[in-house]
Amino acid sequence: MVRRSALHSLRSFAKGKGLSPRRREKETAYPAPPTTGAIALARLMPRWQNTYIWQNTCIMTDKTNDKPVGFANGLTNYGDRDFSLYLRRSFAQSMGYSRAMLAKPVVGIAYTESGFNNCHRHFPELREAVKRGVLAAGALPVMFPTISLGEVFLSPTSLKFRNLMAMDTEEMVRAQPMDSVVLMGGCDKTVPAQLMGLVSANKPAVMLIGGPMMTGRYKGERLGACTDCRRFWATYRAGKIGDKEISEVESNLATTAGSCAVMGTASTMACITEALGMCLPGTAAIPAVHADRLRAAEATGALAVQLINSGRTPDKIVTAKSVENALRVLLAIGGSTNAVIHLTAVAGRAGIPVSLKRLNELSDTTPVLVNLKPVGNGYMEDLYAAGGVGALLRELKDLLHLDAMTVTGETLDERLSHADVGYVDRTYISERAKPLEPQGGLVALFGNLAPGGAILKRSAADQRLFEHEGRAVVFSSLEDLSKRIDDPDLDVTADDILVLQNAGPFSASAMPEAGYLPIPKKLAAAGVKDMIRISDARMSGTAFGTIVLHMTPDAASGGPLAAVRNGDRIRLSVKERRIDLLVGEAELKTRLSAHAGPPPEPARGYARLYAREITGADQGCDFAFLRPR
Repeated sequence: MVRRSALHSLRSFAKGKGLSPRRREKETAYPAPPTTGAIALARLMPRWQNTYIWQNTCIMTDKTNDKPVGFANGLTNYGDRDFSLYLRRSFAQSMGYSRAMLAKPVVGIAYTESGFNNCHRHFPELREAVKRGVLAAGALPVMFPTISLGEVFLSPTSLKFRNLMAMDTEEMVRAQPMDSVVLMGGCDKTVPAQLMGLVSANKPAVMLIGGPMMTGRYKGERLGACTDCRRFWATYRAGKIGDKEISEVESNLATTAGSCAVMGTASTMACITEALGMCLPGTAAIPAVHADRLRAAEATGALAVQLINSGRTPDKIVTAKSVENALRVLLAIGGSTNAVIHLTAVAGRAGIPVSLKRLNELSDTTPVLVNLKPVGNGYMEDLYAAGGVGALLRELKDLLHLDAMTVTGETLDERLSHADVGYVDRTYISERAKPLEPQGGLVALFGNLAPGGAILKRSAADQRLFEHEGRAVVFSSLEDLSKRIDDPDLDVTADDILVLQNAGPFSASAMPEAGYLPIPKKLAAAGVKDMIRISDARMSGTAFGTIVLHMTPDAASGGPLAAVRNGDRIRLSVKERRIDLLVGEAELKTRLSAHAGPPPEPARGYARLYAREITGADQGCDFAFLRPR
């Protein structure tokens, strides 16, 4: 069942409140037919073809500011505007559109289904619902493809291609004749890429989240990708289950369309999108295969029509206040560490800095309230049934900037002020007075190993390791890690600190989700479930453990992480927000002076562009030339 606040929004737009009868009457008040220009040629055509041509042509100009709309927007430059419009309409008619349709305002639909993206396999049906909403509200829906990023189908990592998708999205939204746009996304890097692109294009836009998977079943237990994937894999590595059972588990982890069923990166970014105000309220957590997801898609299409000429462009919605609201939500859901990078990149496109020191200030005053894996026990389908992001926002209301504008034209305060808020299941959304954790799920660390900052997901870590000093066991690369981690002769104990170097954004591996270093097999077999692990890599939002990530500057660019050697002592202090290498400053400088520098620049193509323009984790790993000057 759709939450009451969400249902209010869906019904409002489904009934046409997004485009009032008075406004529709105004927009279809036709003047006299044209007597000159390319469109006047239509009067020479057979009457059955041009019955409405002159009336509908008039819609192609917004009479409030004489701005072209629909297919009259952004004409291809042939040096003759009338010829350009004539030629465009001629080619468009080859696709079977009536002239009445071609004269309507256009809502673009950026769709991202792909055979290499299981998260989006339900998008064809979802797309039809968006089109239905657009048509019912009086505009013409026009689909266009962009790059699709399927998390587990990309090498070396999907993050390397997030900025490419953002560029594709931005340029296609800007270059093609649409008055507003619906962006359909779901899988991990897809949503941040689309948010980055729409902020830069700054055309009226609304996000439609694809939604999470429903859970599967295995021997009476609910399973959901991918926290349960990792739990069973760790059990398999420890030798406690065999090949047959891990194969059976594999077939029951991901059983429907949609993104990961837990509070991983995709679900975190969905919640952040709602907190930013860039999607309809109550829609972030709707499961992918739920009928409410289709109703949300239809309402999103109708909202996109309302956005035309509304002035509600992304720069009015993605503001310093809404970004801080999104950070509060990230902390309260115990969300993915990846979201820090993505939200920094999205905000950066709007010229809004995201400070890790400010993140710590917010974390100190924001409790964890959502009981979902990997921090808790539930799944995204439980969050939706429990009240969704709206119920969480109401618990945080006094901590939020309530005057932040949302894509529906309401302030956040107005959005949250519906009298009937519906049922809230406290199993999954705690009251402020009874939090799961008194402080936020993430904390930023500094110190001589991470002068630019690092991230720890403390809500998914072992508190017994929060104040710890240990010996470094260093892996110089992903290849070195793969070669030695399970070597029975590896000199390692549970009190040691595993260190992975050269896996950051400036490395050849482009910052993969490799920060979740496996527990060495001999320790796993002995029952060790967690130990401190440090790297300049990322970690899947579905993972857990005492893992320090995003060490900045990274090792490949000559950051202090590159200077760590086997046997060095490292101290972690969550209380002091520090991660330190216990060697003298002079010794640290000597080691870093011998650093070989970043890897050789690729000879050509996107890899070369990436190497030249990538920024650090503290700037969201965006391309430098895409950020505002």
